[in-house]
Amino acid sequence: MTKTIAILGSTGSIGTQALSIAARHADIRVSALTCRSNIQLLEQQVRQFHPAVAAVLDEQAAADLKVRLSDLPVRVLAGMEGLEEAAVLEENDMVLTAFVGMIGIRPTIAAIEAGKDIALANKETLVTAGHLIMPLAKRKKVRILPVDSEHSAIFQSMEERNRACVEKLLLTASGGPFRGMHRQQLQQVRPADALAHPNWSMGSKITIDSATLVNKALEVMEASWLFEVPQEKIEILVHPQSIIHSMVQYADGAVIAQLGMPDMKLPIQYALFYPERKALDGARVDFCALGSLSFERPDLETFRGLQLGLDAGRQGGSMPVVFNAANEAAVAAFLAEKISFPGIWELIERAMKAHAVLPEPSLEEILNIEQEIRIKIEEWLK
Repeated sequence: MTKTIAILGSTGSIGTQALSIAARHADIRVSALTCRSNIQLLEQQVRQFHPAVAAVLDEQAAADLKVRLSDLPVRVLAGMEGLEEAAVLEENDMVLTAFVGMIGIRPTIAAIEAGKDIALANKETLVTAGHLIMPLAKRKKVRILPVDSEHSAIFQSMEERNRACVEKLLLTASGGPFRGMHRQQLQQVRPADALAHPNWSMGSKITIDSATLVNKALEVMEASWLFEVPQEKIEILVHPQSIIHSMVQYADGAVIAQLGMPDMKLPIQYALFYPERKALDGARVDFCALGSLSFERPDLETFRGLQLGLDAGRQGGSMPVVFNAANEAAVAAFLAEKISFPGIWELIERAMKAHAVLPEPSLEEILNIEQEIRIKIEEWLK
């Protein structure tokens, strides 16, 4: 049976890997491809996969793409409205939300409203709007299938009938390229250093988040919403080998884990074909060659961004919005070499201290807060 998917963010790391999976499976049809502005790659993807719709957030780039694709029967859409229209196409069985950042919230909500299953690779959607997204998905009877490797591992390890018996979620982290370093050493870190992840191949923003461990705070908040587990029942373990992708501990003491080589194609493919498993080429775990697996607690004092994220999750309301927005702006500033590596969490902490929490922010309030934080940080950096 053919499954029709729309990909929000097809030119990014997750989007391109999802398309490589689609290219190998005749039972996946691509209905829509979207991006922020990378029309060079998007044009290539459209010519290969022949979607009905191509949408670009940047309106000028969309106009250029329309000219480039004038020889093909594809509708080219522009702006946020274009992304939303791509997400709700009648033929869509599933929408893969692979955008990085809060750009993914509106089209994801539109897709859920239209009754489309979601393959979720956009952490920000649940981090900032989980209180809106999860009840909506339940009302619309929409499945939200996690694509992040950690959440996919939990999903694969969590027996649905035994959810009430879950005692703890064990979320693993590689520790990033600076595991074991002290604060003074981190002052010398440059963007090129932070982009050299030891195990995973990811986009630049997520790679920096992994280096700061902010990514793990976002994942804790996302896991809490996805699996209806309070944050205090989610434990972070640094596991440098990245073989155990996460675990579920049950009330009888049993721990079930999902293991595999660090390859994002596995969780992407699992979400696209769930509940079926398909063959996937790639390296396999050689336990004898591996020898041992090690674990340690995260250094919350040195990597303060993780502690700030955990604090934001516990406060709830609009504070996760502030944490996420400040992090996005701070990572952009670090990549532009405007601030130091520890400056990322210094900006996050300043933004959180300046914010008065709203207990149940609406979508408009979430988007307004995000914009306000970005403006504040721009002013602070002048």
